[in-house]
Amino acid sequence: MKILVAVKRVVDYNVQIRVKEDGSGVRTENVKMSTNPPDDNAIEEAVKLKESGKVKEVVAITIGEEKAQETVRKALAVGADRGIHIKSDNYIEPLGIAKILKKIVDKEKPDMVFLGKQAIDDDCNQTGQMLAAMLNWPQGTFTSKVNLKEKAIEVTREIDEGLETIELILPAVVTCDLRLNEPRFASLPNIMKAKKKPMEQISVKEFGLDLTNRIQQLKVEEPPKRKAGIKVSSVAELVSKLKNEAKVI
Repeated sequence: MKILVAVKRVVDYNVQIRVKEDGSGVRTENVKMSTNPPDDNAIEEAVKLKESGKVKEVVAITIGEEKAQETVRKALAVGADRGIHIKSDNYIEPLGIAKILKKIVDKEKPDMVFLGKQAIDDDCNQTGQMLAAMLNWPQGTFTSKVNLKEKAIEVTREIDEGLETIELILPAVVTCDLRLNEPRFASLPNIMKAKKKPMEQISVKEFGLDLTNRIQQLKVEEPPKRKAGIKVSSVAELVSKLKNEAKVI
């Protein structure tokens, strides 16, 4: 059984985001980058399934510029067997990413595709669903628990009403929630070993796909700065301000 895991390089979640002066985007120059957090959960779960003996191979894939291969190397360091880096210097929308992943799925023929539930840079939460539609595979989104069976995978997923448990007949697409597990840290010896693991590099142009962006980003703005709170002297004054000023009661 094989799992393909998609990982994305994003601005580290601990970095304070700065918007460019012209409002065209956020600053990424000289900024710490890391793997998208939910993608770390996807890799961790795939590696755990491999360690349990239920999965034979874990393949990590990323799409992006030359530096994006760092995310694949990290995945290799925590237990993935090999990596694939699709090189592209241009921004590709989720639809384009899904098209590329479908090409790789057709080639690799995995039993499952794991992705993070969404990326923290654009919050699109679209790629997994689009990929499942293109492949005509069942999908389990916002997954917080998995139970792999012989020919199916049982997933518990977050929904508006609470939790829902469904069974997906393999092959399937699973998007992973932060609650799924606690990602491990790569040890120094494993980081060194990862450098020797195979990583295939493919130019995005080789696929011959229409990757035209269909969404135009008009402007990026920082959220308004929060105003300082005030102290009240009594419960009555608090209720009055909540009712008359904040208008929440």
